[in-house]
Amino acid sequence: MTDLSDFPITKRWPPQNAGVLQLYSFPTPNGVKISIALEELGLPYEAHKVTLSDEDVKSDAFLSLNPNNKIPAIIDPDGPDGQPLGLFESGAILLYLAEKTGKLAGRNAAEKARVTQWLMFQMGGLGPMLGQLGFFYKFAGSEWDDKRPQQRYIDEAKRLLAVLEKELDGREWIAGDYSIADIAIAPWLRSLDFYGAREVVGWADHKNLVAYLDRFLERPAVQVGLVTPARD
Repeated sequence: MTDLSDFPITKRWPPQNAGVLQLYSFPTPNGVKISIALEELGLPYEAHKVTLSDEDVKSDAFLSLNPNNKIPAIIDPDGPDGQPLGLFESGAILLYLAEKTGKLAGRNAAEKARVTQWLMFQMGGLGPMLGQLGFFYKFAGSEWDDKRPQQRYIDEAKRLLAVLEKELDGREWIAGDYSIADIAIAPWLRSLDFYGAREVVGWADHKNLVAYLDRFLERPAVQVGLVTPARD
């Protein structure tokens, strides 16, 4: 029987089956990357709801797995050399799961490099910039009298969307075949609706992106992953 007792997080969020991958997450754009990937890859897992409240993400239990107090994080009981592995950072987890299964990250070195390139585009650009757009357009930053920060992130969002729109011309997925890069990018595009920012960034004018996101949302694994773990 697999023993995960060396991971303090399991005291607060105990596994039902310690032999399957443990996911600690919440259905945010970053969180659903991993649940979607696990569904697409067909890996058995348990999802534990870790809310964004300080009570959860800043608890000693969660910090023992991710000292950066952000979801998602995982424990793979069947890690390298058969040893359990704890891992955080959504991009790192996607790369790990793709390498573990040999799926969704390209079939050769060139394809793998292109998938990683677009994954890094999301991690370093699209995600952080759209997150800031959300803060300044919907949340506390929207109340600031100085609108220059808001405009900065509106403009940067438009620029990043234009990059993707051009790249998707004539193709279904961002790096060739469907991959972890799409699993990283598409949930952040979906966040524009949550932020109420589609109109301000001209979403409807990006026909390639609109079709791309629709294709993504039609996938059965995506539909399950988007609501895992359940908010309620």
